[in-house]
Amino acid sequence: MDKLRLIEQTVMRDDIPEFTAGDTINVHYRVREGEKERIQQYEGVVLNERGSGANKTITVRKMSGSVGVERIFPLYSPFIAKIDVKKKGRVRRSKLFYLRERRGKSARIRERERVNPNTEKK
Repeated sequence: MDKLRLIEQTVMRDDIPEFTAGDTINVHYRVREGEKERIQQYEGVVLNERGSGANKTITVRKMSGSVGVERIFPLYSPFIAKIDVKKKGRVRRSKLFYLRERRGKSARIRERERVNPNTEKK
């Protein structure tokens, strides 16, 4: 069991930012086409996170025209170049599968207010 954890720790990366379900993220994913490699950006809302350690995956949903497209990314895949957090969402659940049936304004997620610790309220 310790050998398995040792191997998992070599795969884990430090450059992955903190995010949860409801956040809008931009995943820079390396796509290989024959001999060439390019980076494709996929921006959408995180629906859920599952698994733990090196096996952790995230489901990201975006709207392509009027069609919803979901993609599952292994979080510690070497094909992920980087992840940018665009917006922090304010949700009350950890799995947002109810967004699949929603369209338009009802599918919006409120943005979490960011508190700056340097400013004081007087």
